Amino acid sequence: MTFRAPPTGPESARAGSAPPGGRPPRRRRNDPAQYDDLADQWWPTHGRFAALHWLAEARARLIPPPPSKGAPLLDLACGAGLLAPVLTGELAGWRHVGVDLSSAALRQAREHGVTTVRADVTQLPFRDGQFSCVVAGELFEHLEDLDAACAAIARVLAPGGTVVIDTLADTLFCRIALVRIAERLPGGPPPRLHDPRLLVSPDRLGAALKRSGIDLRVVGGLRPSFRDYPRWLARRADSVRMVPIRSTAGVYQAVGTRS
Repeated sequence: MTFRAPPTGPESARAGSAPPGGRPPRRRRNDPAQYDDLADQWWPTHGRFAALHWLAEARARLIPPPPSKGAPLLDLACGAGLLAPVLTGELAGWRHVGVDLSSAALRQAREHGVTTVRADVTQLPFRDGQFSCVVAGELFEHLEDLDAACAAIARVLAPGGTVVIDTLADTLFCRIALVRIAERLPGGPPPRLHDPRLLVSPDRLGAALKRSGIDLRVVGGLRPSFRDYPRWLARRADSVRMVPIRSTAGVYQAVGTRS
C-alpha cells in the first residue's frame, strides 16, 4: 500500500525496471516503488502481499456499519483494494473510496468496485468532514510526516466519525521480529518494505491525532494464528486468521473518534 510520493533521483529509479521474469530491483527501505515492482502479487493467496489480506479481514472487525446506505468510507493507502472483499454483511452499505499513489494498484482496486483517487495521504483532495469512516491500515509506519497525515485525516473525517487503524509499534521486538526476521519468512513483508525508524508507538500516534481533534483508543495487538499459519505454508489453507492479543509490541489496532 503506497502512501506518499517517492523522492526523485537515481535510488528511486522507475518501477518495472527489472527484466521480465527477473528479480525486482533493490530499492531503499520504504520506497513506494516497491509496490509497483510487485504489482502482480496483490491478489494471489500465497503472494508477497498475502499478510495484507489477513490484516484486512481483522481490520474489518473494527469498521462500524454505515450511517446510511451509500455513505462513503475512505480507505487510505488502499493498494489493490484488499478491503473490498470483506466489506460484506452489515458493512456492505459503505461506498468504498480508495486513495493510493500506485496507478497499477489503483487499476486493480477499480476492478474490485473501489472508487479510486490517486493522491498523497497528507494532501487529500476531499471536502472537510466528507467521510463518516476513514480506514488507515498499515499506513502510519511508512510516513515521514505523521502530523501532516493526522491533520489531513481529521479534516476529511466527519464530526463523530471513526478512524480505524492498524500499524507497527516502535519497539525492539517489532524491529527485530516483524521487520528483520519477518522479511525472510513466507507471508512476511517483502524485503526493505519497512523502515524501522518510522515505526510509531501508540502514545505518539495518539498524541498526533489528539492535536488534530481525534481521540484514540488502542484496541490491542494482532498475531497470526499458530494453527492456520502451518496450514497456509503447506498450501492447505488460503488465508491465516489474525488473532487479537493484549500485547501491542508488534502489530496493534486502534479506533479513533473525531470530537
